Amino acid sequence: MADELQLLREILPTLRQRPDVVVPPGDDCAAIDSGGTELLLAAVDQLIGDVHYYRQRTEPERIGAKLLKRNLSDIAAMGGRPAWALLTLALGGVSDDWLKRFYAGLEACARRYNVAICGGDLAALPPGIEGEVGTLTILGQVERTKLCRRTAARDGELLLVTGELGNSLASEHHLDFQPRLAEGAFLAGDFTRCMMDISDGLLLDAQRLAEQSKTGIVLDTEALPLRSGADTGMALGDGEDYELLFTLPPEQLETLQNRWPFATRLSVIGRIAGQRPGTVVDRFGNHLSNKGNSGYVHFQ
Repeated sequence: MADELQLLREILPTLRQRPDVVVPPGDDCAAIDSGGTELLLAAVDQLIGDVHYYRQRTEPERIGAKLLKRNLSDIAAMGGRPAWALLTLALGGVSDDWLKRFYAGLEACARRYNVAICGGDLAALPPGIEGEVGTLTILGQVERTKLCRRTAARDGELLLVTGELGNSLASEHHLDFQPRLAEGAFLAGDFTRCMMDISDGLLLDAQRLAEQSKTGIVLDTEALPLRSGADTGMALGDGEDYELLFTLPPEQLETLQNRWPFATRLSVIGRIAGQRPGTVVDRFGNHLSNKGNSGYVHFQ
C-alpha cells in the first residue's frame, strides 16, 4: 500500500469542491464562505489507542483532552478561534468508568477554550477487539484578512517556530501540550499569512509547507529550539510538537520580537528560498529529506 502522502496526492484532486470552499483539502483546516463577515473553519482529526498514546498507562482524562487539543492546534494554525466540536468514539473492552473519565477530560479542556461539544456518535468495535478510536470535528471562525494558509510563503521570508521541538514522547509533551491559539491569533494577518502546526515532525511538515507554496526552504538546523532531552534529529523527526511554523518578512522581525507578548519561545530557524517545490536543505545546501527520520507517515 502506498504511504499516506502519496495516497493523498492522488485522491485529493479527485474531490469536487463547491464555490463556497475557500480553502480546500490540504491545509490544516478547510475554510468555508458562509456569507458572513468571517470564514467558517472546519477540521477533523483522530486519536487511536497505541498509535497516539499508550493505552495501558495513559489516563482517560488526558486522552480526551489530547483529542480536542490536536484539533485546536489546527484552528490556531489558520489564525482562528474555535467554537464547536462533534465527537465520534468506537470502543472495545473499555469500562463505563473509562468512558466517563474520557468525557470529563474532554469537557474540562472544552470549557478552558470555550468550545461546545454539540454532537457526535458512540459505537462498539467488533466483538473481541479491544481499543479506542476517537474522531473529533472542530469548527471555528477566522477574520477574512487574518486567514493563514500553507500556500502563502514567499521567497525571502524568514521561517520561524514557536516553543521547542523534539522528545515529545518521553517528555509527555505529546499529551500535555497547549495549543498555540493566542499566539496564532496574534501572528495572523499582522505578521504572517503562511502558518501551519507541526504534528508529524518539523522536517516533514516543512516539506509540506514548501510544496504547497511551490518553493523551497533553507533550514538552519543549529538554530532549532530543543526541548529538554532532545537532539537535532528528534527535533526534525519526532513529531507531536504542536507548535506553529510560520513565515515572516525579514523587515518585520524586530517589530515582532519587540511586540511579542507571550512567554512562549520564538525562534528563527530558516528562510524561504526559490528551489524545487518541497525541497528542504540545510544552510550548506545538503538535502535534509535524506537524513534519518523525517517524520511520521501512516501506511509506510
